[in-house]
Formats: sequence, C-alpha cells, structure tokens
Amino acid sequence: MNILWEIGLQAIEIMTLVVGMLGMAMSLLLLFAPSTARNLSTFLNRSMDVDKKLLFLDKSIRTDELIYGHPVIVGGGLVAASLFALIFFFFKVDIAEFTRIFFGPTNNSSLGEIIFQAVVWIGKVACFLGLAFGLCLLASPATMRRIERKLNTYMETRSLVERLDRSSHDIDAVFFRYPIFFGLLGGAISCLLIILSILNLLR
Repeated sequence: MNILWEIGLQAIEIMTLVVGMLGMAMSLLLLFAPSTARNLSTFLNRSMDVDKKLLFLDKSIRTDELIYGHPVIVGGGLVAASLFALIFFFFKVDIAEFTRIFFGPTNNSSLGEIIFQAVVWIGKVACFLGLAFGLCLLASPATMRRIERKLNTYMETRSLVERLDRSSHDIDAVFFRYPIFFGLLGGAISCLLIILSILNLLR
C-alpha cells in the first residue's frame, strides 16, 4: 500500500507540473500576445446545454413498492447487515493498522488516524440508522411509510439549470483588461508550481 501511496503522490505531482506548464504558457501569451490569448479563449469558450444533462434530477424513482411490498425481507436484511457492520466497527476495525497500511508507518499518521476515525464514526451512525429503519420496517411498516411520506420533499432544479445556462464574459474581460498584471501573476504562480513539482519528482 505504501507503493500505491507513492504512485498517487507522483501522479499528483505530474498533474501539478502539467497545470503549471499550461499556466505558464497562458501567462506568456497574456504578456506577449494578448490578442492570440483572446482568440484562443474565444475558441475554447463553448456553450453546453445542461438542461438535457440534468433532466434525470427531476425524475421520481419509486422504491416504496419494493420496500413495503416485502417488509420482512428488506427489514431483516437491513437489521442483519447493520448488526454485522456494527460488530466490525466496534470490535474488529483497527485504526492504527489501517493508518499504517494506507499512510505508511511514519508518514501522515495523525492525519490518517483522524480520517479513519471520522469514517468509522460515520459508519456507526449509518449502521444505527439502518438498524432503526429495519426494526421499524419489521414492527410497523405502515408507520415507516407515514414517516417516509412526511420526509419526502420535492426539490425544484429549474433555477439551478437556468443559472448554469447563463453565460458570463466578465472574467475574460478582467483578464484581458490587465494582461500584464495577470500575466506576471500567473507566470509567478506557474513557475512556483513547476519548481515544486520538479523538486518533489527528483527527490
């Protein structure tokens, strides 16, 4: 797992290097050929119809017939799965061992422990909720159906779609109004990213 961690870090460093080189190229264009940078920005600007892409968010997915049509099977499965996961989270999981496997014996051990502790607590809460849902489904599926209907809310996504469809050229206008400032700023940031990436790759 330590090898996988190193491979992931090197992949991030390579991507950072690529981003830095692209940023440096754009900064040089802003400094020495702002008209070319503007033409490139105009060419890359595309309008995407997100209305069709997000139509699935407005669909209603019916699962109540499956759940409430077989309450004993679904409730029993939830109770069994929740109990099994709770036993694992309370008695079997070893935070220190997981941290050593994924983060190595010394590297970022405290950060790893915090991450895995958070995952374990989220898992415990999810298991208790699943256990409560399963027991309620076994004991009184009609009560569970009434609770679910009260919790069901319809969220309108039309305003989100209209906001995403709205185009804005304010950012481009600001960049091309002050090409020297943003060219120098972008060049400095890109140079820093390139240097840090190369140093991390060569160490």
